[in-house]
Parts: sequence; structure tokens; C-alpha cells
Amino acid sequence: MSIKITTVAKQLPAHSRETAEVIPFVKEWMKGQDSRFQRKVIKIFEGAGVDKRYSIMDPVEVFANTSFGERNDIYIREIRKLGEQCLQKALDKASWEATDVDFIITVSCTGIMIPSVDAYLINDLKMKQDIVRLPVTEMGCAAGISGIIYANNFLKANPGKRAAVIALEAPTATFQLEDFSMVNIVSAAIFGDGAACVLLSANDADDGPEILAEEMYHFYDATDMMGFKLINTGLQMILDKSVPEKIARHFPAIVHPFLKKNNLEITDIDHLIFHPGGRKILETVEDLFGSLGKNIEDTKEVLKLYGNMSSATVLYVLERFMDKKPASGDLGLMLSFGPGFSAQRVLLKF
Repeated sequence: MSIKITTVAKQLPAHSRETAEVIPFVKEWMKGQDSRFQRKVIKIFEGAGVDKRYSIMDPVEVFANTSFGERNDIYIREIRKLGEQCLQKALDKASWEATDVDFIITVSCTGIMIPSVDAYLINDLKMKQDIVRLPVTEMGCAAGISGIIYANNFLKANPGKRAAVIALEAPTATFQLEDFSMVNIVSAAIFGDGAACVLLSANDADDGPEILAEEMYHFYDATDMMGFKLINTGLQMILDKSVPEKIARHFPAIVHPFLKKNNLEITDIDHLIFHPGGRKILETVEDLFGSLGKNIEDTKEVLKLYGNMSSATVLYVLERFMDKKPASGDLGLMLSFGPGFSAQRVLLKF
């Protein structure tokens, strides 16, 4: 029995702005700050490698002095919409009914809602009443691949079943208006909002790339490098500037032993499906793999078109590869990083 990724579908929020259109809002926000610092901030936005970003809020709302409760209410309202839209889009692409899904995994780290969004989706789409639910809330950018790993293990134990993994993120809802730290500024420059749904199947009737292997990797003594701190005004980003360097140092241990367990080397991999955490991380990956003839053009393009959408981003990269229909037998390596600090890997055969 093989587990296959049947479909990937993305869904973007209603609001969008090109970076050039965001700059005036940034300048207004920075009024009162040192002029040299203001120029530095504008250069960060212009050099982030993000041409456009989407948001659950209009820029006026993003830069408004709203409370945590008010922003979280917007998050709940819009995440429910995005969840239903991307799940329905994926079901339509796969020619499935909502009742064909046996296991639903929702991942998000950019807002708080109880019950979790999957409960609303079950009601709104009239999914099975005995569907198995798994909300994943605290794994950050890694959670898209984490969800695939959890779904894979569920399906291996339940032949013939089907699963949906839905990543729903709104990092703009975590923007801190009174925080002029580099972390808040860099986060605002690289992050955008978005959603994606992956359908997986252990049913022989379904096609798609096969999951050959999956594994997680945990960095020791790195829990303070990435995440959120809950403060009175919301979720405050934690992002250590040494993250790209830390990833680079661990890459040999992350990639090569995983491939070796599957009797492969990096030269055997045809497609690199990486989470675009930011421009510096992309440069790190290119430095490591460019000499091997591997490219991450699709990863770079996703960052350019949408920004870093946390857990959903790598699924946008996966969708681009699936839409291109790689040659039968091609191998793909999915990789993402997240709080913990951790790396998640999935080996695919197209």
C-alpha cells in the first residue's frame, strides 16, 4: 500500500499590496523614529525578496491601533473563510465529496480559536460525523510538512482512507504597532497571509506523488530561536538573526542521513521543495546545493509572489511542482523549519 498526495490547492485572502504600495504605510508608521533608522527599515522592505503580499486585513487595518481581541476576531472570521474555500477547491480538483475525508488536520500558529477551525469546517461542509480531527497550533512554519507526516502515519494504519491537511496562516495579524525592534520589522517585511489544502490518500483509486519516507529532526538547545511570545497586544514574533547560520551548520545532519536511510544521495534528488523562510535562508540553501546543480527557483518565486506565509508556504511550492507534472519516477525532497527548533522532511516519488 502506498500513500499518495492527490491534490494541493491554495487560497489567498482578499486584500493584497505590492511592496511599493506598502512603503508609504511603513513611512507613516516610522514617523518620529531616527531618519537613518527609517531609511534602514525601508531598505529592509525593499530588499526582502517579496514583491507582493496578501492579507486578511487591509493595510489601514494592519497599521491601526487595534486590540489583540479585535485582531483575533478578524483572524477567526477570515481563517474560517479561507479554510472552507481552500478545502472545497481541493475537493473539487480531486473530484471528492466532503464526506470522502476520514482525517482532517488543520495547522495554524498566527491566532487563537477554540474550538479549532476544523470543527467549523466539519459543520460548514457537512463532513463525516465520525471524522478524526487533529488541530496543530504551535509548530509554526514547519507545520505544513508536519501535517503531511501525521496524515501519512494515519493513512498507513488505515488502508483505503483519505486525509486533508489544511494550513491557514495570517502573520499580518501578529504585527506589533508599538514594537520598532528589528524582529518585528523584518517579520513585517517578509511575511504574508495565505492558506493551502493538501489531500492525501491510501486508496488505490487515487493518483499522485507517493510518500516514500518522512522524518523530523530536532535541534538541541534552540527553543529560543523562533516562535511567538504572548503579550497584551497579541503574538510577538521571536526570530533569532542566527537562524540561517544555524540551519547551514545542521544541513548535513538534516539531509544526508535521511537520504542514506533510503539508499539515496542528494545527487539522486530531482526536485527541492523548500520552505522559503526568507531571502537569507534561500541564499544559504543555494550556497549549499547550487554547486550540485540543484535549483530552488520555485521556492524563490513563491517568496517573491506571496511572502513567507508560515506553514502554508511550502505547500504553495509543492503545488507548483505538481502542476508542472514532473516525469514519472522523479524524486522530490520537501523540507521546512520551525520553532523548537526543528526540521521536517518528506521524500516524494512522482
